[in-house]
Amino acid sequence: MADEIRTDYTEAEVTEAEVAVHWGEEDYYYPPMHFIAQANMTDETIYERFSEENFPECFKEYADLLDWDQYWHTTLDTSNPPFWKWFVGGKLNACYNCVDRHLPKYRNKAAFIFVPEPEDEPHLVLTYQELFVRVNEVAAMLQSLGLKAGDRVTIHMPMVLELPITMLACARLGVIHSVVFAGFSGKACAERAVDSGSKILITMDGYYRNGKMLDHKVKADEAVQVAAEMGSPIEKVLVWRRYPRQYQSKAPMVEGRDVFVDDLLKAHRGARVKPVSMPAEAPLFLMYTSGTTGKPKGHVHSTGGYLAYTAWTSKNIQDIHPEDVYWCMADIGWITGHSYIVYGPLAVAATSVIYEGVPTYPDAGRPWRIAEQLGVNIFHTSPTAIRMLRKADPEAPLRYNYEFKHMTTVGEPIEPDVWRWYFHVVGKERAVIVDTWWQTETGGFLCTTIPALHPMKPGSAGPALPGIYAAILDDEGNEIPPGAGKAGNIVIRNPWPSITQGIWGDPDRFINTYYAKYNKDPNSKDWRDWPYFAGDAATQAADGYFRILGRVDDVINVAGHRLGTKELESAVLTVEAVAEAAVVPRHDEVKGRVPDVYASLKPGYEPSEEIRQEIVRAIETIIGKIARPKNVYIVPDLPKTRSGKIMRRVLAAISNGHDVGDVTTLANPEVVEVIRQMVQGDELAEAF
Repeated sequence: MADEIRTDYTEAEVTEAEVAVHWGEEDYYYPPMHFIAQANMTDETIYERFSEENFPECFKEYADLLDWDQYWHTTLDTSNPPFWKWFVGGKLNACYNCVDRHLPKYRNKAAFIFVPEPEDEPHLVLTYQELFVRVNEVAAMLQSLGLKAGDRVTIHMPMVLELPITMLACARLGVIHSVVFAGFSGKACAERAVDSGSKILITMDGYYRNGKMLDHKVKADEAVQVAAEMGSPIEKVLVWRRYPRQYQSKAPMVEGRDVFVDDLLKAHRGARVKPVSMPAEAPLFLMYTSGTTGKPKGHVHSTGGYLAYTAWTSKNIQDIHPEDVYWCMADIGWITGHSYIVYGPLAVAATSVIYEGVPTYPDAGRPWRIAEQLGVNIFHTSPTAIRMLRKADPEAPLRYNYEFKHMTTVGEPIEPDVWRWYFHVVGKERAVIVDTWWQTETGGFLCTTIPALHPMKPGSAGPALPGIYAAILDDEGNEIPPGAGKAGNIVIRNPWPSITQGIWGDPDRFINTYYAKYNKDPNSKDWRDWPYFAGDAATQAADGYFRILGRVDDVINVAGHRLGTKELESAVLTVEAVAEAAVVPRHDEVKGRVPDVYASLKPGYEPSEEIRQEIVRAIETIIGKIARPKNVYIVPDLPKTRSGKIMRRVLAAISNGHDVGDVTTLANPEVVEVIRQMVQGDELAEAF
């Protein structure tokens, strides 16, 4: 049974550790027998095989899922830490492993099922044979433009079939692709293109989002202009069309620079391009992290190690079988989409759904209709999307006849209350849930349960994966043992195959960001001296399960007590009326920083003093009086990115009277001014 949560704190009694681990231990939920009976991974000796005494050779099991042109001679090269090289001497091609090798057995099986946002448009099924044909034609087109192995190409495209086709065509040639999330501005696209040295930009004329055809080509024009101003001009813009022979943009095609992809492809119909055999450590792609300040960091992911890791985790953590229909709702423009829509699932011959639009368009039943229509049985999404769907229509999943065997949550910690709705309502108590923790830099899952081997625990990611030696350290580098009831920094003590090879063009920044904090000997060649600092705060229970508390930067230091914003948000979400919550720090002359709470309500509830008081009581009861918010604002909605993430940076700026910056790329920029007026005007919520 879950431990009781202590509620009788006084401010003087509350310690940092007690605040950090306010969530009481949750009940276990066990995987159903029907899932275990069909699971890919049921071997209870897996952790013994991947014990430290078998490192790094244990990762041969990952790499053996791939077809190699040339087998490697060294599993892990540690000669230049922390720039680790995996499967050295090996050669392979990522596109071949994701497409060609499946043709003898799965030629006529669906690789992708594309679901347009307009419901009156038919679904498009792309078989592995059709994927092979289209990827070869695009590869031939790129080759005709002079692109070769090691060159970089920037891709700024929405969620359409042409995006993974273009990525795989690049991989076939050994060209390094850099995909920029479609919701980013032309300026953001330009910054990434310039940093990577891309001379070719591949884009699309338009796409649907929330019922509207968005003009996307205009962003390409902006990107070209900004790149030229930065001294690194883009020479060619390749434009895919959303509809054949119909141009959806008002932006003119610039002669000599812009060209329609379908026009170029006419010369390459039926072309076949031999996949280029690449060294295992050769870069496959760049993935830029989207920091709000400073130069974007272009993380380099390798061909062999990355593909091996995403293939193994797709097979054994997501339990993908070739006969399954798998839907990851992430955007391919982020690392989740690269790892768990494109490369990992295709490497294990998955059938994947790609959905163009917003999950709540035209209503919150859309995901469940898609699941019912296509027979989706593996579902992968984020806590943000789960909260959004619960807020919009909490009963919607019950109206549709689908059945998931497996569900993933990824991208941020999930509150226990939200987890339980996901399990009971979305999963109908028949699906396992893997709550995964990982990062852009890590390439694949690091902490989660193996679904047939471990019980699930709401709010906890689970143990580290086999071969991942995770620990919690304090700021001085002392290890905090499991079950100690203290929070610290989660680190990974060893290299693993999908770890980023570095930051493109900036090795010093890479070392300083991820390794300098805990490395005691910069000259050491021993991997044990180079723990990876993730930048996330966490605790580890006695059972070995990790609970991620959020970014270290998101910790609010109130009068010497560290409060994780995710912890406070979880407490707020226990209030029945609350749909979504965000907690940000506000400057306070006495305490330094204090929490401000922003909450939106479920349908059927109206803002009231009673709800505000309930929120305050929930925080004080679950965490303690030290966590009492300075203000509670009940707002119509929270500012979100196009991918659905809450923009806490904007809320923090409002709370502290600062400029919110550019909010034009938000999904709902109009709500920012509404919130600002509430906070700074007559509707200011007073401290309780």
